[in-house]
Amino acid sequence: MSDLVSIERQGRTAIVRFDTGSRANALSPALMVDLTTVAQSFHACPDVSTVILTGREDQFCMGADLKDSDRSGSPKAPLSQRRIALRRGPAMCEAWEKIDALTICAIEGWCIGGGAALATSCDLRVASATSQFYVPEVERGMNMSWGSIPRFVALVGPARSKRLAALCEKVPADRALDWGLVDHVVAEGTTLAKAIEIAEQSAKLPPTALKMVKHDVNAAALALAQATGYRDLEAFALLQQSDDFREGITSFLQGRDPEFTGD
Repeated sequence: MSDLVSIERQGRTAIVRFDTGSRANALSPALMVDLTTVAQSFHACPDVSTVILTGREDQFCMGADLKDSDRSGSPKAPLSQRRIALRRGPAMCEAWEKIDALTICAIEGWCIGGGAALATSCDLRVASATSQFYVPEVERGMNMSWGSIPRFVALVGPARSKRLAALCEKVPADRALDWGLVDHVVAEGTTLAKAIEIAEQSAKLPPTALKMVKHDVNAAALALAQATGYRDLEAFALLQQSDDFREGITSFLQGRDPEFTGD
């Protein structure tokens, strides 16, 4: 594992921080692999009741790193190779969702695209009053993938999921709380402290019972997740070949408005 991710233990709580050193704190392929490995290390960890995930002190995550040439495999690569590269994001989110302990995401600043997918893979979310959520994938000519749509629907319902992921609405912290996208909104710079407060309360509970109920809730809320989200990787691989996908990425990198044609 690289130095992009750090782990701190406080009693029955583990705090995972990721920091790329850049303002965007974007999810590079290397960071996604590291976050997956870290999450998997907690899958069978009976002495941990809560895992807290947080990003930079000023920014949670502005999504996948679109400037990284290895972000999702070259569009010119064979489909068989691209499908393997495209599994990094879904694998990361699935690993965090499957952690046995309660997971809390502490969010400062922007939570964009893949960052939102990662945050909603956790059980609870604490956002700062200045945080904003934004899922711009459709504006980039792609679909929202990583198995996130069923998680969005479970949290905020179908209509609001469409506003978030199809219409690409920017959702400020107060609206996110009203929608149920986050569970707590606190003053800027205090999200980690609030997450630790929740973790301390959960540490007083019998850990095995807590973990059992967590997974019971996930099973009920996400019973159809595999059936409704299985195709999003294949859809992304298909859209990679479209003119709109190339225009969405190119226009973003050039800082201009896209001109989509439907091709």
